Amino acid sequence: MEEALEENLMGALENVIDPELGIDIVNLGLVYGVDLDDEGIATVTMTLTAMGCPLAGHIEADVKRVMEDLPEVKDTNVNIVWSPPWTKDRMSRYAKIALGIPD
Repeated sequence: MEEALEENLMGALENVIDPELGIDIVNLGLVYGVDLDDEGIATVTMTLTAMGCPLAGHIEADVKRVMEDLPEVKDTNVNIVWSPPWTKDRMSRYAKIALGIPD
């Protein structure tokens, strides 16, 4: 996948805000990867801050909503994984500052 297209897909995912933390899922480090196949099917591999997150369905629906706004994307699969586990170390500097977490 072209770097510009991957940046476009990740940019769209920055519009998905974790409702509990108020920070987007990219800066939280929840997105592990995004891919787009030749048929226009996007696969977003991501995790959540905790297993059993009550807002998982909401976040997944938001991911699909922002991806469908891109003309290259015909459909989106959200692959939620637990390995590697999410830690605060995956957060961007921006997210850490916004949440008051020391770098």
